[in-house]
Amino acid sequence: MTLAAEIDKNGTSPEKLLSPVLSAFWDEAEPWTLDTYRRHEGYEGLRKALAMTPDDLIAYVKDSGLRGRGGAGFPTGMKWQFIPQGDGKPHYLVVNADESEPGTCKDMPLLFANPHSLIEGIVIACYAIRSSHAFVYLRGEVVPVLRRLHEAVREAYEAGYLGKDVLGSGLDVELTVHAGAGAYICGEETALLDSLEGRRGQPRLRPPFPAVAGLYACPTVVNNVESIASVPAILNKGKDWFRTMGSEKSPGFTLYSLSGHVTSPGQYEAPLGITLRQLLDMSGGMRAGHRLKFWTPGGSSTPMFTEEHLDVPLDYEGVGAAGSMLGTKALQCFDETTCVVRAVTRWTEFYAHESCGKCTPCREGTYWLVQLLRDIEAGKGEMADLDKLNDIADNINGKSFCALGDGAASPIFSSLKYFREEYEQHITGKGCPFDPARSTLWADDTDDTNAHRGVNA
Repeated sequence: MTLAAEIDKNGTSPEKLLSPVLSAFWDEAEPWTLDTYRRHEGYEGLRKALAMTPDDLIAYVKDSGLRGRGGAGFPTGMKWQFIPQGDGKPHYLVVNADESEPGTCKDMPLLFANPHSLIEGIVIACYAIRSSHAFVYLRGEVVPVLRRLHEAVREAYEAGYLGKDVLGSGLDVELTVHAGAGAYICGEETALLDSLEGRRGQPRLRPPFPAVAGLYACPTVVNNVESIASVPAILNKGKDWFRTMGSEKSPGFTLYSLSGHVTSPGQYEAPLGITLRQLLDMSGGMRAGHRLKFWTPGGSSTPMFTEEHLDVPLDYEGVGAAGSMLGTKALQCFDETTCVVRAVTRWTEFYAHESCGKCTPCREGTYWLVQLLRDIEAGKGEMADLDKLNDIADNINGKSFCALGDGAASPIFSSLKYFREEYEQHITGKGCPFDPARSTLWADDTDDTNAHRGVNA
């Protein structure tokens, strides 16, 4: 049963079904310190994990149903299980903290407020996959997060949770924090590995997959920050406890990023399967005097939804069945004053800029999408351009080295599906019907709630 169905059946308010686990003590004084983390049963999951065999630990995480929180939703325990054993090679764990998807803001707040949950999860994962060296690849611009993570790592070494003979178990774990240079493409796991090795960040052709030949051509697990940080609570409180939240195929808790034209944007930790309608009820709804026009369930690289999708369960199966992807759970909400064409143009400009240029469909396709969208937005387009947009997006989708091309095509397909008339208005009206001089994403002019506002350039 999904969370939405449970609320309908039992009449329970959505607030009571929130599940603050990762964010349980973010509002305390200095939640990032080791002392605060220990007061909240920190590192107890590690002790329980070390009492198991590595194979039993992998099976336990697999049975919990934890799915990767980085976007694809691949089962975490199964990914650990892919690492070959007895191969005589060193094994590596790499944590992907290169959070770059437009609208996504969950891993950075988590690392800033509760870095020890990640460190504990890293040690547990290293024990499971028989690794003695882990890396955290962090987006380099977030210097305050980098400093806080470095301090947490220092505390963990000092307390014996990292280094030689962790907690007297015989396990050795070295942890390296690496700051990237700010490339969106390095959020793709193989491009991240190339960057970590000192090369230009570009996706690799697969196979071989990272589990066989990853970092330094050795077996490697690449996991998202939230995926690894969720493991300690599962070990400490039990896999059955974890499965009491969420839906059958998407169990557990997760962080949703709510942003845009909403009254109270921020991070909301809830069971998988909650709906946007319930999250909006908790956050005060859309800004005063306005209604929802369109929104993204997992960042700008996922097909957009409209008001008719407010009750779609926000889990992997529910969002997929409705025609989009849960992705990074970045819920960007736009009201009726937003120009869809302008929003899609800005997103596409981002993907064109961030394309690594390795494959032709993405390198050339995103460039030409931008040219067409700019012409349409400026009122210089033709009706034939709409079919051309769709055709170029189709030539990118599924034909590039990595998912960046698919992400660039998604807003094109979905916006033409739901808002083709608005594209036509730009063409027949020779320009944007929204006032570009007063375009802003945030409602900072409360005295004029009827003013037309688009997406911030």
